[in-house]
Amino acid sequence: MRDLPSAATPPFVSLDLDDVLPATLAGAHVAIGNFDGMHRGHQAVVEATLDRARAHGRPALAFTFEPHPRSHFAPEHPVFRLSPPDVKARLMAALGLDGLVVARFDAAFAGLSAQAFVEDVLLGKLQVGGVTVGWDFHFGRGRVGDPAFLDAAGRRHGFSVDVVEPFVCEDGDNVSSSRVRAALAAGDLAEAAGLLGYRWFVRGPVVGGDRRGRDLGFSTANMTLAPACRLRQGVYAVTFTVDGVAHPGVANWGRRPQFGEGLPVLETHVFDFAGDLYGKIAEVRFVSWLRPEEKFANVAALVAQMHLDAAEARAVLAGMDPGTALERDLAARALGAGPAS
Repeated sequence: MRDLPSAATPPFVSLDLDDVLPATLAGAHVAIGNFDGMHRGHQAVVEATLDRARAHGRPALAFTFEPHPRSHFAPEHPVFRLSPPDVKARLMAALGLDGLVVARFDAAFAGLSAQAFVEDVLLGKLQVGGVTVGWDFHFGRGRVGDPAFLDAAGRRHGFSVDVVEPFVCEDGDNVSSSRVRAALAAGDLAEAAGLLGYRWFVRGPVVGGDRRGRDLGFSTANMTLAPACRLRQGVYAVTFTVDGVAHPGVANWGRRPQFGEGLPVLETHVFDFAGDLYGKIAEVRFVSWLRPEEKFANVAALVAQMHLDAAEARAVLAGMDPGTALERDLAARALGAGPAS
């Protein structure tokens, strides 16, 4: 894995496809894909893009689509998104890309022919010097475009095309966003982190709750996750970052069966913290799954278990390794310290 960018790296640029491309980004080598989760397979595509760009003294960009194309073609089957747009941009910046361009995936975009995708989008709007895609990348109306189509177009129009083969994990299987989703749905955080190359995290505003946790001696910072989130419901050891400070904590993701089933909420008890968190943007990184959510005989039994959960979470977090270089860089950025050295 490549060294991560230093503090001297130019500012990361986020653009919509319809924005005017800055002259400094013309001729860039561009990684193309959905990149949900930016797992190790996606990182291999980015690394190949960076290698090609640096070899030719060009900028390196990513080009992706929002919403996820599956949400357009099958809206009745919501996608469990691993990395919403803001998180995806943070991951790409941490990997060393110079910027991200996002196309709105709507009926008009989905209706582009493969040839129009090349000529109007890649050449016209992105002004690519080269592109990098995964082995299974398809594009254009009816998914007519594939790596072979792209390679032929590149030869005609004078841009390079690199195709990255599947990333094979240590278990011999290919990494994929679907595998990451399945691991998170099973509460297997170690498997998910091994596929992603970092511990999975969510980011969003702290919202008001019923303040029941405070009455139980465990005040919580509540966050609402996307309805399609399929993370296994239960209790987790987590880190909670807010205002540039990372705190250890224990979190419950679920419907709180002790007090009646409701919509799932992420409730984090931040250890040794006093202060008002409402409305602040926080990041919760999931470190270890502790137990499933359950209903106890009474509230006293619940509180007793909460004390045990907190003690277990403290022990887990005290022995937590700092993670991969990418994870350390992401943590440094969340703390407002810039890229990790």
